[in-house]
Amino acid sequence: MEANGGGQDRDSELSCRNGTQNGESSSTVAAHSNGLISVTNNGNAVSNNNGVAAQPASNNNNSSSAADGGSGVKKKKRLSQSEEDVIRLIGQHLNDLGLNQTVDLLMQESGCRLEHPSATKFRNHVIEGEWDKAESDLNELKALMHSPSAIVRMKFLLLQQKYLEYLEDGKVLEALQVLRAELTPLKYNTERIHILSGYLMCSHAEDLRAKAEWEGKGTASRTKLLDKLQSECSDSHGHMKQFPCYTQQILTEHCNEVWFCKFSNDGTKLATGSKDTTVIVWQVDMDIQQLKLMKTLEGHAYGVSYLAWSPDDAYLIACGPDDCSELWLWNVQTGELRTKMSQSHEDSLTSVAWNPDGKRFVTGGQRGQFYQCDLDGNLLDSWEGVRVQCLWCLSDGRTVLASDTHQRIRGYNFEDLTDRNMYVIRVTEVLISHYYFNSKCICSVFLETSLQLF
Repeated sequence: MEANGGGQDRDSELSCRNGTQNGESSSTVAAHSNGLISVTNNGNAVSNNNGVAAQPASNNNNSSSAADGGSGVKKKKRLSQSEEDVIRLIGQHLNDLGLNQTVDLLMQESGCRLEHPSATKFRNHVIEGEWDKAESDLNELKALMHSPSAIVRMKFLLLQQKYLEYLEDGKVLEALQVLRAELTPLKYNTERIHILSGYLMCSHAEDLRAKAEWEGKGTASRTKLLDKLQSECSDSHGHMKQFPCYTQQILTEHCNEVWFCKFSNDGTKLATGSKDTTVIVWQVDMDIQQLKLMKTLEGHAYGVSYLAWSPDDAYLIACGPDDCSELWLWNVQTGELRTKMSQSHEDSLTSVAWNPDGKRFVTGGQRGQFYQCDLDGNLLDSWEGVRVQCLWCLSDGRTVLASDTHQRIRGYNFEDLTDRNMYVIRVTEVLISHYYFNSKCICSVFLETSLQLF
């Protein structure tokens, strides 16, 4: 996930898969930085912050560093695939910022590459107009692609460029051969093939470029081709076509505003909370991808503005808006209310998070309440003066992350009653989202106009 959506959209899955871990560094300077793959290292020695020349990693497959003044040799750590992916994402972002020497040093020290060698060859052959070699490279890349149809589409784009360049050069017979023997057998986009065949009647190159709305043979049109190939590559890995873009079902059972919805951890149920004072639990039919009403949980006098599933999905906690001092804990299977908790009528319990053990939860709000409770609503611990906006429990079972009204994310340990700043950011509002990466919690902080990851 990225801040503005631009950096990762340009990330190529071709560059992130099957990267080497042997300390090699790409030696090709790319002529196109926003195409299929980001610009690679230039293979030259670059100077680090201490003024010591760092040699290209490809010079030494078993790079090592002297420790303790040269008395010993420290073996480089072998990176996991997820660690390599993170390094490549960082490298690609630095590259987009134009920090090429920094990228060189990062790739050399980590032993990663920004791209797969076959992708490097493919891009360079496209820029150079060596179409037979580019087609051969594309066959090598099949193993890195998840969609056979994407290979066909990419091959069609290559051959289309090849065909147009032959026409511009006046090589009509060669162009006709590409049209009949290479493009047509693909059995793809026959309507486009009919349009391409009409270009055979163009009397001169300017006429061809005008009718085809094409820049002509050269770097400009080949660069645009790389952009299209990048788009096809990204689509084949699900970045676009697997993203939900169409309405699958409209749920109308609530009779007022729906304030919150959340899928269960196993994905088989959906809970929706509404201003109409109800929570509806829906069963997900995986076969037809539809939701069926399972249970309606009633009696939330203030409405439901937040929901949290227990780790095993057996229980569901519902919270209300700012003026709500109550919290409801429901048994999802039976539909029975197990606990209705309220410590004080002055409380504001607007957020909740489950402990990973499923036996405890934490809750709080912006009036300074912060509690840890058991499943029966018994108060186990409390923390005074913490104006909570959002909560999340880390996997260690001890630390609770809380964003507060002081624009901070702090970690609270209820066992030894210690707390510390995790991050301080000057914004008007901080909300915590989450997902796991390498067994660590990454907090997504939603700001007024952007998204930040920690």
